[in-house]
Amino acid sequence: MTENAENNNSEHKAPHIPVMLSSVMRYLKPQKGETIIDGTFGAGGYSKAIMDTGANVLAIDRDPTAIANGQALVKTYEQLNLVEGKFSNLDDIAKDQGHDFVDGVVLDVGVSSMQLDQAERGFSFQVDGPLDMRMSMDSKLSGPSAADLVNRASQSDLIRIIGILGEDKHASKIARAICTRREEQPFERTLELVDCIEKVNPRRAKDKRHPATQTFQALRIFINRELDELANALFAAEEILRPGGRLVVVSFHSLEDRIVKRFLADRAQEAGGSRHLPAVESKVLTFEMLKRGTVAPSHEEIEGNPRARSAKLRAAKREDVAPLLRDLKILGMPNFSSFKTIDGKPFFAKNQIGEA
Repeated sequence: MTENAENNNSEHKAPHIPVMLSSVMRYLKPQKGETIIDGTFGAGGYSKAIMDTGANVLAIDRDPTAIANGQALVKTYEQLNLVEGKFSNLDDIAKDQGHDFVDGVVLDVGVSSMQLDQAERGFSFQVDGPLDMRMSMDSKLSGPSAADLVNRASQSDLIRIIGILGEDKHASKIARAICTRREEQPFERTLELVDCIEKVNPRRAKDKRHPATQTFQALRIFINRELDELANALFAAEEILRPGGRLVVVSFHSLEDRIVKRFLADRAQEAGGSRHLPAVESKVLTFEMLKRGTVAPSHEEIEGNPRARSAKLRAAKREDVAPLLRDLKILGMPNFSSFKTIDGKPFFAKNQIGEA
């Protein structure tokens, strides 16, 4: 969900509304009897709309709370198969559920409004809670928490995380403040971190965005390996989509959209050439773009659902060719896999890195 989702308390408490639902359905085009993967089930908004067309849904979510809350929908719709897991593994999950190929994949990338609304999850800078931010809520599976990160990462690493993943120009002074404060007392609560940030970057009356927004965003993305998850989900979709199958991705963060854009540029556009240069061998394309560039939410949707304001949708159709090799390099992603704690230990265990 959008990184601006918390900037207004009334938005924070708004009921869940699936973002860009009409556009998702327009490009996903689910048909009766087809099987669609909803890789980010959340509150089930997309899944319900898809099943109302008569299509079957394999829904995936790494958050056990979403899985528990979704059981009512499972009882209502016999076409719904709801599985706890990471969408980066959606191809393996589909095969485990008996699907060699599927007809569509839809991804709504980022933190959900439900997660923001649960103070005990630690995603929100509006309310106090444990500084956690792990989507799976299982330390054995999801690794370190946000508290572990701010208490154990080096200052230079914190600068890079906040600067790159949060795109925050105040990253250096925020990281210094965090390191100074943790020497006195380790961070345990969300509002402790908010207070630390506000002391070095006070909120001004004209600011639309809270000064903690980008730091919380950066920590969440890093802790949950969200960019790695998205990258691997795109490759997995390429593996599992049948010829003619549709891929629809809704993202809210510029780094997420950049990954989707670069993936589709590599998979759905011809290699460049010039009449003044030797001929370039035609590149194998695995997707056909359904819409050039991005689809944005309408003004009416933004007025009715302010969380949609930063959403971008990209859509493509699978070609009848074999999937290409997975190569993270084409996506231009920042590499954080080698980060170490201040005592020199790897921050993530090998089985938590999740790289292709």
